Amino acid sequence: MSGHSKWSTIKHQKGQADARRGKVFTKLAREVTVAARSGGPDPTMNASLRLAVERARQSNMPMDNIDRAIKRASGQGSDNGASLEEVIYEGYSPGGAAIMVMALTDNRNRAASEIRKTFDRQNGKLGESGSVAWTFEHKGVITIEESLERSEEIALLAIDMGADDFMQDDSSLEIYTTPETFEPLKEALNAQNIPTTRAEITMMPKNLCSLAPREAEKTIKLLDTLEELDDVQRVHTNGDFPTEILERYNANS
Repeated sequence: MSGHSKWSTIKHQKGQADARRGKVFTKLAREVTVAARSGGPDPTMNASLRLAVERARQSNMPMDNIDRAIKRASGQGSDNGASLEEVIYEGYSPGGAAIMVMALTDNRNRAASEIRKTFDRQNGKLGESGSVAWTFEHKGVITIEESLERSEEIALLAIDMGADDFMQDDSSLEIYTTPETFEPLKEALNAQNIPTTRAEITMMPKNLCSLAPREAEKTIKLLDTLEELDDVQRVHTNGDFPTEILERYNANS
């Protein structure tokens, strides 16, 4: 598994186990509210909301919190989420890796200022709109933790059911799909009683940027600092990180 995929897996696990639940749940609730506002409050009829709810549940967010977030989208509660706006920022890390920052904010000026300062302070560079978006594409990612022998069997089954590609190591299997085939494939795997540890539609890089150890450490610090910002929901990169840097980062997470 590449250094990029390992970094994505570590970040996913870290998010689930993050002790600062208040901030994590606030960001997840925003995502649920915006999805419900744009596509309706019924997850069975709104794929974006269904994925947002699943993402929240994967992080152990209580159903009461999720229900309140959905109700805010329909105007119930003191904050209905109507002022939240989705904004994308693009830039580069130390070493030149592409970075996509997905934000939900009620103040574009504040968000842009904080994100620009973070890039500057962490030796990165905020770019123009479209400067790095071309190197990413929407992909479904389904992660399964299985033995190597079992992973090979599941990977072939997934390809037969419409998966685009897969990547595996000794303990996990990542299956990649188009956004259109993501839901049917996930449901087909569930029907086969194949448990998934991660299932989401995300931004995947079309190509990777290999980073030297020092640049990799600086890039990870930049990514973490960006994700700490209140307005930032997710951060994506095409950085490919050395194994030793990822092992150290994982140990300190």
